[in-house]
Amino acid sequence: MAIVELHGLTKRYGKRRGIEDLTFSIEEGEIFGFIGPNGAGKSTTIRTLLNLIRPTAGTATIFGKDIVRDSRDIRREVGYLPGEVHYYDDMKAADLLRYSAGFYGKPDESRMRHLAERLGLDLSRRIADLSFGNRKKVGIIQALLHRPRLLMLDEPTGGLDPLMQHAFFDLLREERERGATVFFSSHILGEVQRLCGRVAVIREGRLVRVESVSALIKTGYKTVTLTFPPDIKPEPVRETELAGVMRQEQSGNALTLLFAGNVRDLLDWARRLPITDIHIAEPSLEDVFMHEYKSERERA
Repeated sequence: MAIVELHGLTKRYGKRRGIEDLTFSIEEGEIFGFIGPNGAGKSTTIRTLLNLIRPTAGTATIFGKDIVRDSRDIRREVGYLPGEVHYYDDMKAADLLRYSAGFYGKPDESRMRHLAERLGLDLSRRIADLSFGNRKKVGIIQALLHRPRLLMLDEPTGGLDPLMQHAFFDLLREERERGATVFFSSHILGEVQRLCGRVAVIREGRLVRVESVSALIKTGYKTVTLTFPPDIKPEPVRETELAGVMRQEQSGNALTLLFAGNVRDLLDWARRLPITDIHIAEPSLEDVFMHEYKSERERA
């Protein structure tokens, strides 16, 4: 069952680009990644889906309800974390969370304390005294507190240290097990790869592709790292030497290739080199994304 469905969703700001003709869906119970560099249109998409800004064209539904006509009903069951959180500075974290939770019914004090403990947040401190990372924790708790059916998270890990990121990811997995759906927007591909089953890639306001993370990685590409002796600096690979090198990067005495050619040809070529080691692995989502994103820009 699709929880979120977009059909040609478009938002323009006069002549300025927003988002153009987005069509995809998010299934119930999945953690769905929405990836692209800063300025690609991720925040505009989320804000349009929440009817914080009106679409220029196209339609979208959440829980089968129209995002414009039924926005008030939709928001009751959505937890939203914007990329930047701004609160009343003089309020204590606990008071602010009680206030915001009151819009959804009686605040769940035990859940609030539990979430704060998981994230290491002191609820007695004033918002003005909190660091950026701790303000982000307040935003996470605010989004989770009323047990929403859908979480819409816009660059949610900014300001969190690695330990807190792990705790946050564990919370998201628990929410999915509870039956919630997560729309996870990020430009940090490593965390998307760890969390998400499927991703939509957006470039300059347009959808590039929607694919499972496993399918994106299993593209036939390989990451090949060649290690040379310390006194040898690797030379760039010429196309006449080895076909299928999509990208290459030299660092010290190591040469790393994104390779899409014949592995036998690769090994035959590597035997003639004075290497001390070779490592062949599946590429990361970042490797694939950077190559495909660059290819899309070249084709545009």
